[in-house]
Amino acid sequence: MIDQYDISLAIASDAAAISELSRDAIEQGLPWSWTARRVARSIRDRSTNVVVARQARSLIGFAIMKYEEEEAHLLLLAVQAAQRRKGVGSALLAWLEATVGVAGIGIVRLETRARNDEARSFYRHHGFEEVGLHEGYYQGVEDAMRMTKDLRRWA
Repeated sequence: MIDQYDISLAIASDAAAISELSRDAIEQGLPWSWTARRVARSIRDRSTNVVVARQARSLIGFAIMKYEEEEAHLLLLAVQAAQRRKGVGSALLAWLEATVGVAGIGIVRLETRARNDEARSFYRHHGFEEVGLHEGYYQGVEDAMRMTKDLRRWA
């Protein structure tokens, strides 16, 4: 049986839960930078989409994407550990990619920890290509793998 969940735009009251999931799933070992205040700013920002996946009103995943003129930058994507490998991350990414397509943007870029093989594999599975290593990207503590996807090739 497939677990049911809904994907929608985040609202202001989601900021704390998003921030906590970012701290626990993404920012471990780093100073916490995606505080509730910063997430709330992203929710209000017209050039950013913050989307959430909910199951029975509980937040089980989220993604934050910033839109620029010709590119979109996936800033964060996280799913609660107990909900991983159930399609939640893929659904969040598909929602954002559809929005990018409507906006006429062809390129999505992101960074992920270079040592995070699971994340790198997830993004490669979804058509992203590794384009380079950025040393010390994460607050001088850890390297990032830069990845991009040309949506025009997947249309």
